[in-house]
Amino acid sequence: MAQPPILTLDGVTLGFGPNALFTDLSLSVSPGERLCLVGRNGAGKSTLLKIVAGLVEPDAGTRFARPGAAIAYLPQEPDFAGYATLGDFAAADLPAQERWRAEMAMDGLQVKAEAPPETASGGERRRAALARCLAGEPDLLLLDEPTNHLDIACIEYLEETLAAAQSAYILISHDRRFLSRLSRATLWLDRGECRRVSRGFEGFEDWRDKTLEEERAARHKLDRLIKAEARWAVEGISARRTRNQGRVRRLAELREGRAAQIAETGRAAMALSAGAASGKLVIEAVGIAKHFGERTILRPFSTRIGRGNRVALVGPNGAGKTTLLNMLTGLLEPDEGRVRLGSNLVIARFDQNRAALDPEKSLWETLTEGDLRGPKERSDQVMVRGRPQHVVGYLKSFLFDEGQARGPVSALSGGERARLLLAKIMARESNLLVLDEPTNDLDIETLDLLQELLADYEGTALLVSHDRDFLDRVATSVIALEGDGAAVEYAGGWSDYRSQRGEGPAAAKPEKPAPKAEPRHVAAEKPAGKKLGFKETHRLSVLPAEMERLSAEIAKLEDFLADPQLFSREPKKFAKATEALAERRAALEAAEEEWLELEERREAAGG
Repeated sequence: MAQPPILTLDGVTLGFGPNALFTDLSLSVSPGERLCLVGRNGAGKSTLLKIVAGLVEPDAGTRFARPGAAIAYLPQEPDFAGYATLGDFAAADLPAQERWRAEMAMDGLQVKAEAPPETASGGERRRAALARCLAGEPDLLLLDEPTNHLDIACIEYLEETLAAAQSAYILISHDRRFLSRLSRATLWLDRGECRRVSRGFEGFEDWRDKTLEEERAARHKLDRLIKAEARWAVEGISARRTRNQGRVRRLAELREGRAAQIAETGRAAMALSAGAASGKLVIEAVGIAKHFGERTILRPFSTRIGRGNRVALVGPNGAGKTTLLNMLTGLLEPDEGRVRLGSNLVIARFDQNRAALDPEKSLWETLTEGDLRGPKERSDQVMVRGRPQHVVGYLKSFLFDEGQARGPVSALSGGERARLLLAKIMARESNLLVLDEPTNDLDIETLDLLQELLADYEGTALLVSHDRDFLDRVATSVIALEGDGAAVEYAGGWSDYRSQRGEGPAAAKPEKPAPKAEPRHVAAEKPAGKKLGFKETHRLSVLPAEMERLSAEIAKLEDFLADPQLFSREPKKFAKATEALAERRAALEAAEEEWLELEERREAAGG
């Protein structure tokens, strides 16, 4: 017997008017379901998860949780007030005899149980909150970007734990491999609508791309219909004294329907330029080593990095990845050995702490700060790879709206801060990119674009990331730090590294992105052809009446089927009317397509 849902949202609306985040959104979560929640940055994923958790009250609609159901939510900023240690916080929901559950979770997530919260880093505090969620074994887990601040070993531990869990869960993550392994269905939050797809993330992207392509084709067809009907409305004045009022109404309805459609969110218009080429040798390190007190961070290590290489640094948190990155790029002197930087290097840095962003400054000030601008009147310009561009226009190309331009950086989400930092470094030409955890908080679509840009980038890139899919798609070699001071370089990406270490086959790696050709919009080309013959001209004249008749019949059938008691009262009539409605809709679509083709041919022939 099917169990009742753990949680149900019905008709949820948040915000009103054109700026509503959700409108009439409904979903349910049943026991044991494994869902991922995906959507663009700003679509409202985190807000929706808070509504599910009961932390945000919607403006309309209802939230119902099954009585007695335990729901655990991973917050972005956990509240540790009243807890002496991270361990006390992680075990807070458990009786004393079950504290071992929290200890197991903390061990797997590398949480120092004895550490006081006030001295712990943001990542340590967040891992303690994740341990608390896992240890309680709730009926429903709500995890918002759980892989942030986790190294790959912790991510794999979390994967194994969730794969074996009895809990239902909803996951928000940018980590493709994590979502592909764990999800069995997908919630796609897009333009205020939450669509449920009965397949995990692994099959979701193909379905999404096909759905968006069908939407674009439908919008294009509707635009053609409106254009043709509008042309008829103007030309019809001279052709007859009285307009066909049905067609005039049809034009108004088409325009109203098109205006109500919400266009899909565009892609960030990011671009990278390598500018002047560096020398063939970019970095040479010979026998470099580093110690902090008695702790050895790096034993003697040597490498040569050439122009065009994309080198990834991997290893556990605290193994010294950022330290090595800083030594290789001249920010930190090694205790032993030497580093030689190549000629003509222009370095752009993306740091994991977003330290280049001042939270008190506006987005406008962040982008114009330090530019070699001329007089005051040009302070609204940002130099983008040597050319002036208006600040607002440049921000819009990274999916910020005009209202955010004068707002403070502190008001931005994690994903928006990542995009702003990318906008800042991409405004300048560089031939050496240093990317320390660039994937944190980026939505998957922006991550895709960053991968494509790195594939086409003519310069050199050094990167630190715990995103295995990203590493496989981007890296040409991997420097692995295992935590004991040893560093070893391997050819290829993450899967190649694991294979060379004998830790499993280099399974189905994603292809590295290749440059994409711009799509040619065939539909925009006007068909060339000769004048319509007699039969075609006659057909063009009678099609509008046929479409009018079919539209009227469809409206009557829809009214008839709107009776909620019809199916139970007269099932045969219901079935017959449903079949007739499908037939007439198909006939109307065929008639519209035929009419459009004939109209376009008539126009192209000058008739």
